[in-house]
This record gives sequence, structure tokens and C-alpha cells, in this order.
Amino acid sequence: MIKILSDSTCDLSPELIKKYDIGIIPLYVRLGEDEYLDGVNITPDDIYKWSDETEKTPGTAAPSVNDIMNILKTYDADDYIIFTISASMSSCYSNCMLAAEELAMEDHIHVINSKNLSTGIGLLIIEAAQMAESGKSAAEITDNIEKLIPRVRASFVVETLTYLYRGGRCSGVAAYFGNALKLHPRIAVVDGGMRPENKYRGFPQKYISDYVKDMEDALKSAKPERVFITHSGCSPELVIMVKDYLTKMERFGEILETRAGSVVSSHCGPGTLGVLFIDKEQE
Repeated sequence: MIKILSDSTCDLSPELIKKYDIGIIPLYVRLGEDEYLDGVNITPDDIYKWSDETEKTPGTAAPSVNDIMNILKTYDADDYIIFTISASMSSCYSNCMLAAEELAMEDHIHVINSKNLSTGIGLLIIEAAQMAESGKSAAEITDNIEKLIPRVRASFVVETLTYLYRGGRCSGVAAYFGNALKLHPRIAVVDGGMRPENKYRGFPQKYISDYVKDMEDALKSAKPERVFITHSGCSPELVIMVKDYLTKMERFGEILETRAGSVVSSHCGPGTLGVLFIDKEQE
């Protein structure tokens, strides 16, 4: 039997975690002196309230080697596949590798550096779960997933620059003028890191619509099985607008909506929205 796990930054919904029987390894969120577990005893709305009241950014931390070992010990499987946020963004990957060594199970614990975040990881997890259901071995799944990683397309458009500024990811001047001018950067995950790709202007309905329309050609060449709409607290009307746009494309078998977890939300702030998919293999 193969058990698939992921750190909590995969941002899969509880329904998808249950459907695909995914084990979750939570990261830590620190609000001042208080420490919480992502997805366990803190919500993004708790973080926004604290951050706005204190004008500080939360701290986040990877699970320890002992944390990972203790979670693995709760399962009884022949092989384990663990997905982690990009190794360039966190020590989750290295800690999972160390846990495998400590348990002397390097041949049975396959740790995958997703080189991504949020449902960029989630897309890979679902692919792996379906491969496991079809009877593929852990080694076969790992090999196939490694080939899929470069084809994941993950990007987000940010509602406010305040949280990126508080986290040291943009200057105070850029945040001030960006917010004043209603500029909203599109940030993409490329080669395991984040980089700005474009800037939009205006109110949410306009800039989110522009963001999705800019991706239409890329979406037409996506794997048709599924696409994610992942957000950190957008209005239902905005999500429906994006979902309707994707539905009218008549491209995807599943259009999945998820809410970003506490770790991802603490860095991007409220109102961030992304459309994530896997590029179709080139013939």
C-alpha cells in the first residue's frame, strides 16, 4: 500500500484531502509569541485580524524532523510519497529527507520537491493519487511526477501589497504607491521561486478579469482534466466570475475552488486569487 502525504501548503480542500486520502503535515504559524498549526488551530482570517491590529507579519516555520517522523509513524504503509513546498522557499523538503534517514526508510519514503506552492502542489498530489489507484508503484509515481513538475503553471494576482511589504517582499515605497495607484502584481512560480510577471490596475472585477483573459492561450493548452481557482478570501461573486469564464472555455473536466491556507495567506494577504493548471505534454 502507498500512502501519499503533503505539507499543509498544498491548499487542498478538506473534501479533496478526504477523497484522495492525503495525509497532511502542518507547518507552523507564529503570531508574536503564540504558535499555531496551519489548518489545525488557526485560520487566515485570524491572521489578517492580528496582522492588521499589530501591523506585523506572521512568522512561518517548517515542521521539525521529529514532527514528520511522528506523523509517519501513525500510518502503516509499504511506501510513502511526501510532497513539499519548493525547497527554495522552506526547509520542509530537507526535513522530510532527514526524517526518512532517521527512520532508516530511505528506500520506502519518496520525498518530492514540488518546486511550487499552494495548489501547484495540489495538482501534482491528485495526479499521484490517481496513479496509485491505478496500481503504479511508488517509484513509477515519483518518476512520472518529476516529469510533470516543470509543466505546472501557478500564478496569482495580489489585491494588496501591504502583506508583501510586511513580509519584506517589496519596499515600503512600492507598497505605498502600488496601493495608492491600485496596482496589483501578477506573481508566477518559476523554477521553484516567485517572480513578478505583470501589473494590473483597477478594482477587483477588472484586474482579476484581465488576469484570467491574459492566460486564455495558456489555458487552451492545459491538461484538460482539471484547473484550480485558489484564493485567500475573495468575494463569491469574483470566484463565480472566474469559474464562469473557465466554464465557457469548455476545456476542463473539473474546475476546483480552494481557499488558501494560513501559511500561504499570511504572505499574500486577503483578496489574492490564482488560476493553476498543468500544461499539456507537447507532442
